[in-house]
Amino acid sequence: MFYEMTIAGLKRQLPLCKVTDDLYIAAFIMFSDVEITKAAAGELLKKAPEFDIMITAESKGIPLIYEMAYQAGMNDYVVARKGAKLYMQDVITTEVDSITTDHIQTLCVGKKEADQMRGKRVLIVDDVISTGESLAAIETLVNRVGGNIVGRMAVLAEGEAADRDDIIYLEKLPVFNPDGSIK
Repeated sequence: MFYEMTIAGLKRQLPLCKVTDDLYIAAFIMFSDVEITKAAAGELLKKAPEFDIMITAESKGIPLIYEMAYQAGMNDYVVARKGAKLYMQDVITTEVDSITTDHIQTLCVGKKEADQMRGKRVLIVDDVISTGESLAAIETLVNRVGGNIVGRMAVLAEGEAADRDDIIYLEKLPVFNPDGSIK
């Protein structure tokens, strides 16, 4: 089963994936889709508040944030990693329980990333905001390092996330019943 939608002027068929016996979501995967990544990045930048640096969670937001930085003429962005890396110093961590991952994840930034955000206007970017758990985890990291969150953006707002007034997104993505009908 698929759900067809138009995102940044481009039609895409998103496969429906089972989350629970009575809940399915449409999988929006930007990996390997350069056309949608470029188009979505451009449309999000048109809606973005003024910012100094952007942050996303590893990994599906990385192509998007890269393209947004490129189109904005910026040379830097921050990725909250799923685990501390050997090169990271003074690591700051938080945990997240995302709807698309079957276990609790850790997100972290090191001193370099903390320094990039401290005292700066930070724009949080993701591919999809659903339950808001990943967003909350990134907010925790930004707040811990002294960044000033100026916006929260995603290509798609899934389900009830579209009713939030604190996020900017391009399209609403519904959630689904097992038969593929919209809940």
